[in-house]
Amino acid sequence: MATTIFPNSSLLILHHSYSKQPRIHSFSATSATSSTLSNFSSSITSFKNSQFTPNPKSLTLTTRPSATSATASDAAKPETLKSRLKNGDTLYGLFLCSFSPTLAEIAGLAGYDFVVVDMEHGYGGIPEALACLRSLAATGTPAILRLPESTADWAKKALDLGPQGIMFPMIESAKEAQKAVSYCRYPPNGVRGAAHPIVRASGYGTDAGYLGHYEEDLLIMCQVECEEAIGKIEKIAAVEGVDCIQMGPLDLSASMGYLWDPGNKKVIEKMRKAEKEVLEGKKGNMKNGGGGGGAYLSGFAMPHDSPQELKSRGYHMVSGAVDIVLFRNAAVEDVKKFKMSLEIGVGSSDDGDGDVDQTAESKDADEKYWSE
Repeated sequence: MATTIFPNSSLLILHHSYSKQPRIHSFSATSATSSTLSNFSSSITSFKNSQFTPNPKSLTLTTRPSATSATASDAAKPETLKSRLKNGDTLYGLFLCSFSPTLAEIAGLAGYDFVVVDMEHGYGGIPEALACLRSLAATGTPAILRLPESTADWAKKALDLGPQGIMFPMIESAKEAQKAVSYCRYPPNGVRGAAHPIVRASGYGTDAGYLGHYEEDLLIMCQVECEEAIGKIEKIAAVEGVDCIQMGPLDLSASMGYLWDPGNKKVIEKMRKAEKEVLEGKKGNMKNGGGGGGAYLSGFAMPHDSPQELKSRGYHMVSGAVDIVLFRNAAVEDVKKFKMSLEIGVGSSDDGDGDVDQTAESKDADEKYWSE
C-alpha cells in the first residue's frame, strides 16, 4: 500500500495493492502534525498486515480469522440452515419460480426461514438466480438453489453463487445420491471444479477460511419423486453427505398414474411408508453411533396437510407456498372482489343526483385495503 499526501490539501490517497482504484480519505492538512502523521502511518501498517473480509451488514472492513485459528468469534458464527436443523428447528420456506428479485426480497422480509430459487420449473437461469440471491442476502434469508438437472456442471455453477443449500431433482438411487454429493466437494473428496478465489461463494476470494467451512455450511438435498426411487429411499437417505430427503408428491402421483389426483389414497400410503423409512434410517444411524447423522425429512405442504400433522410426521423443512401461486390467488381474489361489488352495489349509494356517495363502511374498507 502506498500513501500520497497532497500539500495544502485535505486529500489523502491510499493506494491498495489489491485494488486498481485508490481510496480517498479527507483530513485537515493544517492540523496534520508530524505526530498525527506518524500515528496514521502506524495505523496504515496495521491495516495492511491484517486479514480482512467485507462485512455485508455494515459495509465496513472487519477482520476474519483464518481457517486454522480458533477464536471467541467462532461462537458468534451465524446460524445456517444446517445448524438449525441440528438444533431441532422446524423450518418453513417458499419456492420462488418467478425469479423476481423484488418478490425474493419481499419473501425475505416476510420472515420465511429459507427460499428455494427454483431453476427446475422456474423462469430463470444462473444470472437471474444471482439477482435473487442478492435480494435475499439483503434480508438475511438463506437461499437454496434447485437445479434443472442433477449434473456436475449445473452444480458447479450453482454452488459458485454461494447458496446455503442445493437441491438435486429426480434422484433415483444411492449411486445417483453419491454422485450428487461428489458434485459439491472439491477434490480429492469430489469433482467440483475449483475457482474458489474468484466466486461469490467465497466472497470473491475475501473469505480466507472458505475451504475450511464450505462443506460444514452447505445443505445437500436429494429429491425423491418417483415410484421406483421411493422403493430405494432408505438407501438414498443413508448416503454420507445427504442432509435432506425432499419428498416430491406431484411427480410421485404422476409416476403412479394419478397425475390429476395427488391426494389419492394409494399415493398417500406410498408417501407415509417412505417417510417412515427415512426417519427410521436416521434413528438407526444415531443408535449405531452416527450422532446426528442421517437425512432429515423435507417436503411440500399439500392442501390436505396441516402444519401440525407434517411436524408430527417428522418433517423438519416444509415449503408451503410458491410465489407465483400466492400472487395468482391474490390477483384472482382482488378481481373477484371488485366485480362482485359492482354487481351487488356494495359500498356506495346514489341519491339521484348522479354522484355516488361512499358509505362509512366502504371508507373503512378502503382505508384497510390501502394499509394492507
